[in-house]
Amino acid sequence: MAKLLDRLRQGYGRKLVMLHAWNGWIVVALAVTGLILLGGFWRGLLGEGRVWIKWIHTVVGLGSLVPVIYYLLLAGKHWKQLRGKPWQRFNVFAVLALLLGWLASGVLLWQFKAVGPQWSNAALTVHDLLTWIGLPYIIYHSITRTQWLKEPNRRTVSSGRQSASNDLHPAAMPEPFYTRRTFIRGSIAAGLAVLIGPSFLRWLGQSIGSSIGGNSLEKLIENDSNHMVPAPQPLAASSPPIGGGSTGQFRVYTVTPIPSFDNNNWSFTVDGLVEKKLRWTWDQFVKLKRTVQVSDFHCVTGWSVYHNTWEGIPLRTILAEAGVKAEAKYIKFYSGDGVYTDALSLEQVQEQMSDVLIAVMHDGKPIPSDLGGPVRLIVPAMYAYKSVKWLVRIELIADNHVGYWEQRGYSNDAWV
Repeated sequence: MAKLLDRLRQGYGRKLVMLHAWNGWIVVALAVTGLILLGGFWRGLLGEGRVWIKWIHTVVGLGSLVPVIYYLLLAGKHWKQLRGKPWQRFNVFAVLALLLGWLASGVLLWQFKAVGPQWSNAALTVHDLLTWIGLPYIIYHSITRTQWLKEPNRRTVSSGRQSASNDLHPAAMPEPFYTRRTFIRGSIAAGLAVLIGPSFLRWLGQSIGSSIGGNSLEKLIENDSNHMVPAPQPLAASSPPIGGGSTGQFRVYTVTPIPSFDNNNWSFTVDGLVEKKLRWTWDQFVKLKRTVQVSDFHCVTGWSVYHNTWEGIPLRTILAEAGVKAEAKYIKFYSGDGVYTDALSLEQVQEQMSDVLIAVMHDGKPIPSDLGGPVRLIVPAMYAYKSVKWLVRIELIADNHVGYWEQRGYSNDAWV
């Protein structure tokens, strides 16, 4: 083992420089793919490509462990050279903590089905927090470590290619406390703070708010683009919500621009392999008898919103009124955006029939357009891509339908 370590440590300085470069490109790849996965614009634009981006992000993230392990094999010698340089030692700890924290939380998100919503939800928060802290830190570190900003006397590792002039008695020429380099580095730090700070504070406020039962839901309701009259009136169990109010933050994802509806362009249809085709206008739909349920809402990307109080019409009530023909095996759901569809088998629905809801209210208020209102499907036992937003049609069919995200790699069986 000692001989192997000696061999690995040969050319130590050059290898550390190489690892630094590898790690930089890995962080760039993770940052770019991560921001694409987060952005709603890219979600709609990329379509199936988003699934490939997700796998690239996962593979690169797992690959980030390789340079970390390689560095740890070289760390003993490096640590000796950092003696008397506390800030450089702190930087080593900080970068390793960021990389290992990203890796651990990323693995939990990757294996969300195995670890369950509680762990994956916490992992997503940690992953986000490390990103908000780590990306600015690494950007700052990378820029200020470039040769034109780094004082010669602070270069611990040599790649073997620096000119001899870099080593001409640096200690004999001490620089003043306030130098051009100090000013530039301070300007870079201030620029990053101004650029990233407001977004970080907004994320922090949302995260803290969601942890104590509040979130941005009120703002989504204020910005609701739907104009449905009359507004549904909540049942006593919805106002105040018997679930006590949802806990967590909804993230708005959509594959199309968010549609808006009013009484003139909205209707609800049930057709296909049914005994009786059904169709309601909004005036008629809000008069249907509704029930209330409390359930958790889990997204396949790792976040959850707990203790939601949903109010709406049970799917079993709609199916019973329409009458399902014997040859019907699947239920296809259509979104009002004209693009998104999904399906459940009647067998799946039988397993959770009492929970599948055609919802019109959340926590005692109409569902806003950003969250899939005026009407959306709620399938609590499955991940949220099955809970079709802007629901306008239900069709009973004989053969299986492969939904939008299932065509792009998601599972037909989306059980939580």
